[in-house]
Amino acid sequence: MLSPSRPIARLLHLRRLSISPRDHLLLRFAAVAKELSEQPLPPPLPSRPGSPHPYDYNRLMSAHAAAAEWGGPGAVAGADRALHLLDEMRSLLGRRPDAACFTTAAAALSSASQPGAALAVLNAMAVDGVAPDATACTVLVGVYACRLRWFDAAYEVVRWMAANGVVPDVVTYSTLISGLCSAGRVAEALGVLDLMLEEGCQPNAHTYTPIMHAYCVSGMIHEAMKLMETMVAAGFVPSTATYNVLVEALCKAGAFKEVDALLEESSVKGWTPDTITYSTYMDGLCKAGRVDKSFALVDKMLSEGLRPNEITLNILLDGVCRGSTAWAAKCLLECSAEIGWHVNVVNYNTVMRRLCDERRWLAVIKLFVDMVKKGMAPNSWTFSIVVHSLCKLGKHHEALCLLGSGDFIADVVAYNTLIRHLSFLGKTGEAYLVLDEMIEKGVTPNNITDSLVVDCLCGEGKFLVALGYLNRSLEDGLSRSAVSSIVRGLIAGGKLRELHTLIGWILGQGFILDVYMYQELIIAFCKKGYCRGTEMYKVNHTLERMLRLT
Repeated sequence: MLSPSRPIARLLHLRRLSISPRDHLLLRFAAVAKELSEQPLPPPLPSRPGSPHPYDYNRLMSAHAAAAEWGGPGAVAGADRALHLLDEMRSLLGRRPDAACFTTAAAALSSASQPGAALAVLNAMAVDGVAPDATACTVLVGVYACRLRWFDAAYEVVRWMAANGVVPDVVTYSTLISGLCSAGRVAEALGVLDLMLEEGCQPNAHTYTPIMHAYCVSGMIHEAMKLMETMVAAGFVPSTATYNVLVEALCKAGAFKEVDALLEESSVKGWTPDTITYSTYMDGLCKAGRVDKSFALVDKMLSEGLRPNEITLNILLDGVCRGSTAWAAKCLLECSAEIGWHVNVVNYNTVMRRLCDERRWLAVIKLFVDMVKKGMAPNSWTFSIVVHSLCKLGKHHEALCLLGSGDFIADVVAYNTLIRHLSFLGKTGEAYLVLDEMIEKGVTPNNITDSLVVDCLCGEGKFLVALGYLNRSLEDGLSRSAVSSIVRGLIAGGKLRELHTLIGWILGQGFILDVYMYQELIIAFCKKGYCRGTEMYKVNHTLERMLRLT
């Protein structure tokens, strides 16, 4: 069992943290953090392979790309390095990469949420005359289905494979099913499963897991467990990843006894809990306020030969914030060097977010300063938290100066945070200035930006300007949030004629209004009072017109 050392306890005492029964979590966390920081770091990967052969290049690219599978900043760095090695082969060495090299780079870029770059790599593969194999085609299916949700294109790739002697395998179909399930198209995914069976392609645990996950996300835990029983009856042993999906769903439902039963029966059922299993369980326990039991799982992990990772540690840190106070966790961060804990930006973001929950805006700013002094680069989440805190303190100018500073690189999320605060306060002029600076800095507005700007314009009664702005933003596709904003604004302003014109124009452009849009429209009508009394006919007229046009 990990126990806090006397120096840690003494340090916390010097920091004036009362070591009461409630705060013993601080000591436990400090001990876990120190233990994790003392684990040896893996050696850095070489910048170049031992030989210029494509096989050796692909091995090194795969090692860098492995980071991309976990997401986050490491994913981007790993994918960029894999791409750099591919470009090095094509240009500097004059060697033609093989299909495996192209596929490794494309898969890394897709995992790092860079689908455009992944498509560019696969296009370069075709330009170089390298014939795609089943693995390359499967990566392309993943880009279309899982990243871009262009399902027609994904189906076209599968058809091309079958027509050109590149047989779609279980990974290809499982990838397509995963994309469909992530988009909520579970019935269609089940249809692909039937197609697999018709083609004589046997599914495996990876095929069923996305369907289980879709059931769990929808709260259909009973259906998910029945699907698992179907898997077992068909002779497919559920993987640890499959059980992890079920553990997460049970935790969200607060069914911790069922989770305990799953873990107890794991050896009999033929699966082994991993660090993700325990981290998921810890996260559920912390959110339910059972932080003590979450820390007890650390000892269980260690007894089974598993080591907590950075994600586990951050979950425990969040538990400390919930079980004690974010202020106490702030003090832990500030004395991290004395504890021997190698903190990172995610740890700071976690505590700053909890300080926001406790409305300690000034403490957030002080912690941000401490983080910068330690030489840590903030990320987009950091900026959003700090900008939010500055706005709550009424320091909008300081927030804008921070975003415009050449020392940091802010993204669209941080700018949206400031625009939202200014819009809420009715400072629309300042919100437009922030938008101008954002574009001037080369930060591209997204759907949320469009929605915020439309809200500002409608709030000022500038409906024609809002419609013009929406028209320009539609060049990049239909922004559901922006359309919802203009619909709410037009109904609130009594501009029903303009609303009908807008709906007709959107449908005339080939866009489809989904169920969500109908719900938004009805809610907006109800808030304005149209759904009561004699004006109900206006609601019916609008809905009937929408249905006729579709």
